Formats: sequence, C-alpha cells, structure tokens
Amino acid sequence: MKAKIKVALIYKSTYHAFHPDFFEKSSFDFFMKALKRNQQMEISYFSVDGDYFDTKKLKNNYDIILLANHHPGAIPTILDGIQNLDIPVICRTGDQHFAKRDNTISFHEKYKIDYYFGSNPKSYFHRFLPHDFMYQEIPLGLEPSLYQNLRPYKERIKDKILNSGSVGKLTIKSRVANTILNPKRSAWYFYKLRTICNKLPYVDHAGMKGSKYVNDDYPTYLSRYRAAIAASTWYPTQKYWEITAAGCLTFMEITQKNDGSYLGFKDGETAIFINEKNYKDKFEEFLNDPDNPKWEEIANAGRQHSMDNLTNDNATEKLVDVMKKLL
Repeated sequence: MKAKIKVALIYKSTYHAFHPDFFEKSSFDFFMKALKRNQQMEISYFSVDGDYFDTKKLKNNYDIILLANHHPGAIPTILDGIQNLDIPVICRTGDQHFAKRDNTISFHEKYKIDYYFGSNPKSYFHRFLPHDFMYQEIPLGLEPSLYQNLRPYKERIKDKILNSGSVGKLTIKSRVANTILNPKRSAWYFYKLRTICNKLPYVDHAGMKGSKYVNDDYPTYLSRYRAAIAASTWYPTQKYWEITAAGCLTFMEITQKNDGSYLGFKDGETAIFINEKNYKDKFEEFLNDPDNPKWEEIANAGRQHSMDNLTNDNATEKLVDVMKKLL
C-alpha cells in the first residue's frame, strides 16, 4: 500500500466558511468532511487563533500545505518560515473579481503558492490573475448524502419553474442606480438572466429569508419542482450541480461568456441550455407539455452526471491529482 499524502490545512479559527452553523455549508462539507474520507491523503487541521502561524513545525512532517483561501479572513496574515520550506503550497480561490481590491497577487509570493483550485472556469481566474499562476477547475460543495430520498419527479410542481438565489430588483431605478453606484458588483451584473426570469408569471422565486431558504433545506426546496433555473452571467455557480443533483430538469445558462462547458453537461441530454435570446421559448416548450417523458429522462441524466462527476468526493480526487503533480 502506497503511503498517504500528508496534508496540513491552515486556516483561521474565525473563518466563517468553516463554521458548521454558517448558512452556506459547501466549504465546511468539502474541507471538514470530504477530505477526511479520501483514502489517499492524511489531513491535519491547523486552526489558528490570530494572525500568526509558525510553519517551521511542518518541516519533514508534511507533503503538502493547503490554504483555506488567499485572503486574511481565511488564513493568518503571517505564515512564518513558509518561504524556507520545501513543501508545495496549494490554495483555494474564489471571487477573483476582487483580486485588485484584496491585493490577491501579493499573497502569491508572500505565501509561496504553487497551485490554485476553485469552482470557477480557468478563463475567469486568468481574467484577473496572471496566466503563469497554475490553476485547476475543481467544482466543490455537493455532498451526495443530502440529495437522497427526495420527492419523486412525477409528484413535483409542474406548472411553475423554480428560480432560486440572489436576483436584482426589477425596477428601472434600481438597475440605473446599480450601474452608477455599484458597477460590476450588483446582482444585475452577475445574475442578469436569473433576474429577468422573475418577470415571467410562471417563474417562482422565494429566495431566502435571513440565512435560510423558505421552509426547507435547499435540496428539499428544490425537489418541490420538476424544473429549475441555473443562470449566472460570468461563471457557473454551485447551483448548477446542486439543482441537477436534486433531480430537477435544469434550465442552465451555458454561454461563451460564462464558459461553463468544463462541467460536462450536454444540451438536451443532461440539461437544457438557455441564454438571453432563447430562455422564454425553452421554458414554454416544457410548460406546454410538462408530462412529456423526455423531460424526466433529461432530469435523471443530469442528476446522474452530477452524482458521478461533481460531488465533493470527485473534487477531492481532483485535488489529490494536483498534489501528485507537485510531489
């Protein structure tokens, strides 16, 4: 039996995404559950109080250093001695559009990062960060156990399409104000198609109240509907693999702009691809014949694709492959 890869995960004890009571559990499920399950690695957790961590204690004891994210809210500001360690450093990344605001590039040298990984496409990562930064697309957050024993497809709502998540306000005043005061940061900018779908009378959008979806956990909420919308303008979000995993016929925005082909979904086979020109026609084709068996076939195939390729365990295997490249 080959020796396991010894991994040291470093993070701040106050990092909200790693707290089990934080409403968005994808980071907790991946880092605190899925990594432990993988038989190829042995992970140790270094939860740090404050902004200082002495990395010299890791020498000769670990093969890989894993950083929770490259911003001060996730990891200590000072990783003392890391420049002198001959241990590869891998870092999760997200929200690359904040790279300039957060001075992300400076962390690259400071923490001696060899490789990055995250759910966004490479094109989006390199839009904001240098092309010589090594990056691997690893969609994470889907915990399969949460998507079992959901409501059967035929028992779900069929005359409405679910639209969940953040959207912009539909008033002209709101859109103009966001364009002027909040350019390239508003829900209109990131979720334009998801937002304009709410104009349609057959689209249900309850969103969230506080930090929870209305009445249900998210998988149960999704499984109330036969069909749901996954639409994000610049890159696919976790909803793409969550909605499909819940067995919904997924109307999925896949375009050259959001570069979502790396997820492996196929139009008409595992999802229905939509864009700003065809979304109404695609919705109405389903609603005019909701009992057509092809819709359930596509929904089932989409679920199977997500469960086979886009779970936290799949993500962990891809991360192990990155580690092997560096060792």
